[in-house]
Amino acid sequence: VQLQAFGGGLVQAGGSLRISCAASGGTFSIYAMGWFRQAPGKEREFVSAISSKGAITGYTDSVKGRFTISRDNAKNTVYLQMNSVKPEDTAVYYCAARPYYIDRYQYDYWGQGTQVTVSS
Repeated sequence: VQLQAFGGGLVQAGGSLRISCAASGGTFSIYAMGWFRQAPGKEREFVSAISSKGAITGYTDSVKGRFTISRDNAKNTVYLQMNSVKPEDTAVYYCAARPYYIDRYQYDYWGQGTQVTVSS
């Protein structure tokens, strides 16, 4: 499956941004989807994930209550709604896919990243 993330940009602290990831070349509805991010000089970290049917979601502690992951299997797209963003959310955001169940680490397919920059 091929993944294409988009929608990143520059946003002020406290603002909102929604990034998306479109999938092609596979049966999207069998894949759990994850969002990861990598800030300059730091390792890539897990942000959020959603199960194949959307029933189960998970978040890293630093984004709980601010970010919401969702998916539209009819559009082969997963979203990450980012609210109350902070400068420390600045990173390249990547989407990833794995069969069925969410995980914080192991994903089989990765998309290219989309840059999110939060200004203070």
